[in-house]
Amino acid sequence: MDPQATSPDRSVQTRGGRPPRVTVIVVSYNTREITLECLRSLRDETQSLDHEVIVVDNASHDGSAEAIARDFPEYDLIASTANLGFGAANNLAAERARGERLLLLNPDTVVLDHAVDRVVQFADRVPSAGIWGGRTLFADRSLNRSSCWGAPTLWSTFCIATGLTSVFRHTRLFDPESLGPWPRDTEREVDIVVGCFLLIDRELWNRLEGFDPLYFMYGEDADLCIRARELGARPRISPEATIVHLAGASEPVRAGKMIRLITAKAQMYTRLWSPWKARLGVVLLDLWALSRRGAHGLLGALGRTSSKKASQNWKDVWDGREGWRSAARALRRTGPRRAAGTTEDPA
Repeated sequence: MDPQATSPDRSVQTRGGRPPRVTVIVVSYNTREITLECLRSLRDETQSLDHEVIVVDNASHDGSAEAIARDFPEYDLIASTANLGFGAANNLAAERARGERLLLLNPDTVVLDHAVDRVVQFADRVPSAGIWGGRTLFADRSLNRSSCWGAPTLWSTFCIATGLTSVFRHTRLFDPESLGPWPRDTEREVDIVVGCFLLIDRELWNRLEGFDPLYFMYGEDADLCIRARELGARPRISPEATIVHLAGASEPVRAGKMIRLITAKAQMYTRLWSPWKARLGVVLLDLWALSRRGAHGLLGALGRTSSKKASQNWKDVWDGREGWRSAARALRRTGPRRAAGTTEDPA
């Protein structure tokens, strides 16, 4: 199904006929007002950098595409007639992009203090990283740690599944994926830069063939960064480039979100880990859902109101376990995926 595209005069977005320094890609789905706020902040806070903007609307039914076309005629809008998912929509936009680098920006973000200029300057200063990110804040300007993560391992998955991560939050031993207590206030190499604000060299993106189309939503950014590291990239974060990330504005149903998240994890483990590690990882994902259901069920029985609702959500997640199990089984036929030119087991 071919998306419909509306394009401005793209020649006015470059200087001297050169390609723009960066192409900013925004993928929206039923978040009209939030997306418009994101694009306004992008326009207001990105004045001097030579760039282009491509927006992909994933068949929203809230008038997003029409509002974007009306308020931002200078941006390249791709109005898809189907919901392609996050990864595939970014891949589609990347095919049209002409920038030397690609900046993936979530629609539920607000650009602060020339953050796009700053992350590009950061990349110019540390070009060997290949992938760059910034610092994210919540709407109240408190720290949102989800700008970056450590790579998942069997140990980190065990800690999540058994509740150790929840009890000992932001500790290096029991919550390693959160990168410990680090408040994202210093420049640092990380395993994963989250796709809400991710800058990548176009050449590296092409070598990786973009996001793996396996992932519909969740997991594609972790998969991309892990494969990029296999090719020698060293993703980095700078606190100088800061955005607000509202996080999850287009995903209101918690049970559905968790099922998609766990399914993406099961797919990533099976895709990138050795077979025995992947199988054990999926078992731990089962344990995660089951243990949360049991814990909240017990607390709900003891009278905690919030846990009663959480228990029902986790019951729904547990009832959906066949989804991530079958997704993992389907991938076992193809075996682990490797980045081009690699032979060793990334797990």
